[in-house]
Amino acid sequence: MNVSVVLFTADLRVHDHPPLRAALDGSRQVVPLFVRDRAVDAAGFAAPNRLAFLADCLRDLAAELERRGGRLVLRSGGLVEEVCKVAAEADADEVHMAADVSRHAHRREERLRRALEADGRRLHVHETVTTAVTPGALTPSSSDHFAVFTPYFRQWSQQSLRATLGAPRAVRVPDGIGSGELPSRTDLTGLSEGLAPGGETEGRKRFAGWLRSGIAAYEDRHDDLAGDATSRLSPHLHFGTLSPVELVHRARQTGGPGAEAFVRQLAWRDFHRQVLAARPAAAAADYRTKHDRWRSERAAREDVEAWKEGRTGYPIVDAAMRQLRHEGWMHNRGRLLTASFLAKTLYVDWRVGARHFLRLLVDGDVASNQLNWQWMAGTGTDTRPNRVLNPVTQAKRYDPDGTYVRRWVPELAGLDGPLVHEPWKLRGPDRGALDYPDPVVDLSEGLARFKRARARD
Repeated sequence: MNVSVVLFTADLRVHDHPPLRAALDGSRQVVPLFVRDRAVDAAGFAAPNRLAFLADCLRDLAAELERRGGRLVLRSGGLVEEVCKVAAEADADEVHMAADVSRHAHRREERLRRALEADGRRLHVHETVTTAVTPGALTPSSSDHFAVFTPYFRQWSQQSLRATLGAPRAVRVPDGIGSGELPSRTDLTGLSEGLAPGGETEGRKRFAGWLRSGIAAYEDRHDDLAGDATSRLSPHLHFGTLSPVELVHRARQTGGPGAEAFVRQLAWRDFHRQVLAARPAAAAADYRTKHDRWRSERAAREDVEAWKEGRTGYPIVDAAMRQLRHEGWMHNRGRLLTASFLAKTLYVDWRVGARHFLRLLVDGDVASNQLNWQWMAGTGTDTRPNRVLNPVTQAKRYDPDGTYVRRWVPELAGLDGPLVHEPWKLRGPDRGALDYPDPVVDLSEGLARFKRARARD
């Protein structure tokens, strides 16, 4: 046997792809394989926006492989069973794949390893494919993982990253391996209207543009809601059309405060993944419980629906929630504001918000989504777990002239200046002319409720 299988999961690219390069070692034939895993669908992670982006990624990956003489093999079903079937059909003696951090991924990997070994085949799992630094490689003296970002980042920054790998020039695929049809986003319904296109080609184009004209100002403008000055690369990192190792290398080569700030965000992504790798239960349970008696989605139904629909009466919150619905993506500052508002001002269980985000976010990543929600709910790694973001104060700071609000809440477009952030201050016919709700809760009342719940009053 001189054939390898490369199982693509969250690494849908040909550039800087250690499993693919290892599988090709010694001029071996390779079966590039992607399995539409029914367990992922059953767990509710097959959201329309992500399926559409995935379809783009798979079509682009197939084109890149064909350009090199290869092809992508698609299967659907149980991942372990389908990989073993393909390995048997190709008479392959080894399977290569990227490591992942979730409990589901770990269990799947072990089941696959046992099944392949029973057939006399080997599984090779490669680190630093979806992260820059291996989860678990950095540990403090007193624990198996870092629970605070700053000391983690200090060690992370001192690591020597592996070299970036070029894309292979040729990929030879054995004959006779059947494949399903490539999916298309046109076959899907329920998509966000402004959903961005996916695929490695698009991701590399966006990153190149970001290096040319965006990264230099990132340190100063990353919180500018109206300026839209973030990289928007998170969907490409989630699907692995871009390599975090390559992004760190190239940002550091560019240099400057903006590049340093961008690299710090990539380190945050690694930080959350090392937390989840060490504490997989944190995907659904409090990482550090505060014994909250959260309002459930049923008990807070009207408030939760207003939050989801962008009708809370707080314009900056509503603008961010409408951006999420329209684009399947939200500015990071908006994510912090909307999460703080739901979990602390409305005192609704953070899992309600995390589920809603995962239904819509094209970059809906279990580690980043769940642990960022816990960070804002005060049950995660935040060293100030009782902080509450005031949406009015935040709006005046990060959207001072109201451009972001007017973009996403057009019913307030006629209001001048900072008044757009506090429309409830209007009186008489001016207020009556607005088709916009009053606030669902007074901020002082929400803060008092949270303080009582946390025994902070």
